[in-house]
Amino acid sequence: MAAEIERKFLVKEGWRPQANGVRIAQGYLSTVPERTVRVRIKGEKGYLTVKGRNAGIRRAEYEYEIPLADAEAMLALCEQPLIEKRRYLVPYEGYTWEVDVFAGANEGLVVAEIELPAEDAAFIKPDWVGAEVSGDARYYNASLIRHPYRDWK
Repeated sequence: MAAEIERKFLVKEGWRPQANGVRIAQGYLSTVPERTVRVRIKGEKGYLTVKGRNAGIRRAEYEYEIPLADAEAMLALCEQPLIEKRRYLVPYEGYTWEVDVFAGANEGLVVAEIELPAEDAAFIKPDWVGAEVSGDARYYNASLIRHPYRDWK
């Protein structure tokens, strides 16, 4: 079974990208906790991803590249609003951090994720990485559709 082991953190104020990021638009065909089904356009490629329920920082994940035209058509079927963000890849101490700068309904939110080979894998946080939000469902992309960051009090 394919598995994703990922930790998520807030990015401290003042972080600035050092390279070009890639635009991502994504939507959800299913957001039930047992299975989320995501459609994503990342740059000029389309993807369909199925994820299982979170078990700590681990969950099942299956991702497939699909034709761009199919991804565009499927996004129209997704719950609204779509997730809009720009992703920056930041190498640091043997890992690549994915920093997502959100736009649209979630503008102002900036998070960093690190994928790990094991749940107990050691890593060093860059100084621009803040509080961990891995277990906080508010920060799940599927949750940001129902409760966008702009509506948080």
